[in-house]
Amino acid sequence: MTMSVSLLATAVVLCAVGGILMLTRPLTRILLGAVIAGNGINLLVLSSTGSAGAAPLLYGVPLRRVTDPLPQAIALTAIVITLATTAFLLAMAYRSYQLTGTDEVHDDLEDRRIFLRAEVLGERAELREEYRAEPGRTRKERARYRQERHRLRARLRADRALQARGRDAGGDLWHDVLGADPEDYVNDTHDDRGAAG
Repeated sequence: MTMSVSLLATAVVLCAVGGILMLTRPLTRILLGAVIAGNGINLLVLSSTGSAGAAPLLYGVPLRRVTDPLPQAIALTAIVITLATTAFLLAMAYRSYQLTGTDEVHDDLEDRRIFLRAEVLGERAELREEYRAEPGRTRKERARYRQERHRLRARLRADRALQARGRDAGGDLWHDVLGADPEDYVNDTHDDRGAAG
């Protein structure tokens, strides 16, 4: 079985570009990356079958000259899966743009809170060890220690406030999660989206 070097290089470049695009934050780039990587993988599968052969008919074609239909069936299945994934990511990007005004994927608030809490607790333990290492501390060093502890507490408080703002919603499940109809925005006097939409 022989493989074309140009097809292999093209497939590798497409897979690499698609992978890089899928590692970014905007959903439209993730969508483009999934489509490009899918095409690269399809090209890789089809180029791995070797040179083209005769159609796999029942009679009149020697078996050694017949093209293997399995890679073509796999590529066809992958095209259907890529189409479904594209439709799903497109719907996610559109819904994200409707809700937040951008299609960028944001950090999860809970993950940020856990990471920040671990970081603050680590810094606090280092600060406590440093402070307790030498028993005779001056007033200025004690004041610096208290100031650092207050700074760490303020970081945790600021993150809690950010989470509270993130959870702040109107209370109506349909409007907050699923989205309101455009005519609801026009009729709602408390929502500033009615004027624009």
